[in-house]
Amino acid sequence: MYEPANETPRDHRPARSIRVLLAEDQRMMRGALALLLGMEPDIEVVAQVAAGDAIVDAALAHRPDVALLDIELPGVSGLDAAAQLREQAPDCRVLILTTFGRPGYLRRAMEAGAAGFLVKDGPVEELARAIRRVLTGQTVVDPALAAAALSAGPNPLTARECDVLKASADGATVADIAAKLHLSESTVRNYLSAAIGKTGTRNRAEAVREARQQGWL
Repeated sequence: MYEPANETPRDHRPARSIRVLLAEDQRMMRGALALLLGMEPDIEVVAQVAAGDAIVDAALAHRPDVALLDIELPGVSGLDAAAQLREQAPDCRVLILTTFGRPGYLRRAMEAGAAGFLVKDGPVEELARAIRRVLTGQTVVDPALAAAALSAGPNPLTARECDVLKASADGATVADIAAKLHLSESTVRNYLSAAIGKTGTRNRAEAVREARQQGWL
C-alpha cells in the first residue's frame, strides 16, 4: 500500500499545483490514491473516473496536466485511452499505473504515447516524483520492467491476429468470430492457426492465455 511522502511541509503549496486525472476501476484503490496524492504539496487530483471510456471526456472537461491510468478498465483499456488522449488532449501527459507489469503492456503503452509506466507496489513518493518528471518531458519506466521488455522482444502477433484472439476469448465459435469481425470462417481459422503457432501453444484457449500473460492483448 502506498504511504504519503513527507519531503515537503503539507501547509506549503505552490501557486499552481499539478492537475491530475485518476482512472482506476477499484473504488478503494482510487480513493486511496486520490487521498494520498492530494496530500502532496504540489499535486491536485481534479478528476476521478472508474471506466476507460470516461477518460477522454474527463480530460477535456478538467484539462489535467497528467493522466494517471490503470490498464484494465471497463469499456476502453487504459492503453487505448492513452492513444485517444494523444490525439484529443495532446498537452496531457500519460502515466500508466498497473498491477500487471507485463513487457507487452509496456511496449504498447509507449506506442500509445504514454510518458511513463509504473507498477502499483511502489511508494507514493515514487509515484509523485514520476508525475513531476513526466510533466517536465521525461519518460519514467519501472527499471525491472524495462529490462524484461527488452529481453522479451516485440509482439509476434499481427493486429488482426490479436483481434481474432480477443474475439475468441469468451469461447465464441469460429462463425461468431467471423460475423463479429466481418471475415470469412476460413480466414478466422487461418488467423487462429497462425496465432497458436506464434505463441507456441496447442489451441486457441492456450494462445489467448499466453498472449494475455505477455501483455500482447
